[in-house]
Amino acid sequence: MKLFNTQKGIYLEFENQSFKLESEDWDYIVNQDSLTDFLKTCKKSPEYLPSESDFLPPIKNQEIWASGVTYLRSKKARMEESKDAGGGDFYDRVYDADRPELFFKATAARTVGHQQNIKIRKDSKWNVPEPEFTLFVNSQGKIAGYTVGNDISSRDIEGENPLYLPQAKSYDKSAAIGPCLYVFEGNLGQNSEINLEIIRNNEIVFAGNTSTAQMKRNFTELVAYLTRECSFPHGCYLMTGTGIIPPDDFSMISGDIVKITIEKVGTLINTVE
Repeated sequence: MKLFNTQKGIYLEFENQSFKLESEDWDYIVNQDSLTDFLKTCKKSPEYLPSESDFLPPIKNQEIWASGVTYLRSKKARMEESKDAGGGDFYDRVYDADRPELFFKATAARTVGHQQNIKIRKDSKWNVPEPEFTLFVNSQGKIAGYTVGNDISSRDIEGENPLYLPQAKSYDKSAAIGPCLYVFEGNLGQNSEINLEIIRNNEIVFAGNTSTAQMKRNFTELVAYLTRECSFPHGCYLMTGTGIIPPDDFSMISGDIVKITIEKVGTLINTVE
């Protein structure tokens, strides 16, 4: 099942059909005890297919958090970018530590959805997308859905000093999620393929892929640490890290199109403004 938040209401795609839900309260819907059962039985309008131009990010009052250094490729990249600042071994140590790296990424107001523009910082010269398998954690602290995430990052700012991480990660339009909330009955498992393409002037200038099976940590572990001392009355999203890193001489520029596909979940497309 796929749940879409749109300018014209909330839509459910189920068994190759799309229906508008009677309720327009996103927070109420996504925090049901059994979301799959609720979506099967809730009141729906006749079949209607929403337009992608009407899509909004699948978020209302949720926060977005993120985890870092969950893939070996990410650990190596972040060690390299921060070695001159003396912080390189921090990432080596957190990769092997019991406690994961978790940080606050964005409010709903700083988040964009499918076919909306993302931003790069004006005071940064090295900016990259970070395609991430993203969990929806409901108000009971349970994984209740999945989406595609883009954790846009300013690598030069973070590399200058690890304490600059919030500035490198959190600013207006620095987070993108969508196009939908994928709801799966049971456990989806941790073996989803992730693909990234960056398109410039109608040409692919970077492409890469990975799988969540390459992660050092598992989803349940990350959620357990996130919810250990934080409550989320409306639920939250958790980006689970990236294993796709463009080369060090690559940076996004205005006009670039970033396309992230996660099998079963969907494709998130954003343009750099």
